Amino acid sequence: MTLEEFETIRVEREGPVDWLVLNRPQALNSINTQMVTELRHYFHGLSENASTRIVVMRGEGRAFCAGLDIKQAGSTTDDAGHRPVGGGWGFQGYLAEVYIAMRRCPQPIISLLHGPVCGGGFAFALASDIRIAAESVRMNAAFIRIGLSSCDMGTSYFLPRLVGTALASELMLTGRFIKAQRALATGLVSEVVADADLGAAALPYLEEMLTTSPMGLRLTKEGLNMAIDANSLESAMAIENRNQVLCSRSEDAKEGMKAFLEKRPPVYTGR
Repeated sequence: MTLEEFETIRVEREGPVDWLVLNRPQALNSINTQMVTELRHYFHGLSENASTRIVVMRGEGRAFCAGLDIKQAGSTTDDAGHRPVGGGWGFQGYLAEVYIAMRRCPQPIISLLHGPVCGGGFAFALASDIRIAAESVRMNAAFIRIGLSSCDMGTSYFLPRLVGTALASELMLTGRFIKAQRALATGLVSEVVADADLGAAALPYLEEMLTTSPMGLRLTKEGLNMAIDANSLESAMAIENRNQVLCSRSEDAKEGMKAFLEKRPPVYTGR
């Protein structure tokens, strides 16, 4: 499968940045089996993609992602007739592997959130590294509102780590919506902007991350993910020591220190 063959998502490549667009606007970008297949293909491919340094994820139309497409929830195959198999859990595991791939890929992911961000769409936002919200955003763990558990698609892992157990419990046990200003106040999103300014709001983050060395950026994401689950300070520092030794041996580290002393922007080559 190539990028040109995607139908439910679109990837717009601008140099080292991929703009990943959820592209089912007629269905509020709700998740069907074909979208899962395409997202799995895209995110799994990032681990061997050295040219893409950052991913910006957004939704086409009036929503970021309204969650699972309930109308197609009973389908057992994608549009090509393939039956999803996710670690023996069927579609449940098939979709869950997308969120794991989002965390495992070395590229930082910025999610631009607007309109409904529900259920599995909420989990897309939580699995991202940076979240920017438009004023129209309405996010919830919708699973519990349709007879399911809110412990789904990594929500029970991500949400308490982002906002604490008390707020995570409130949102997951009730399924109530959290809107832009409360999301900002609780640290769930980095900033809130007008809907018309959402795309532009990502640019300062991109500019600053692109001034870092490729290895340093990737190892920072990896190190953060591992440190969150470290069982001791020593464990976290072992990861930090390993990352710093790897970076310090690179040509980019030498260039970065030289540029600092010479008071000029560094020119990184990825070596």
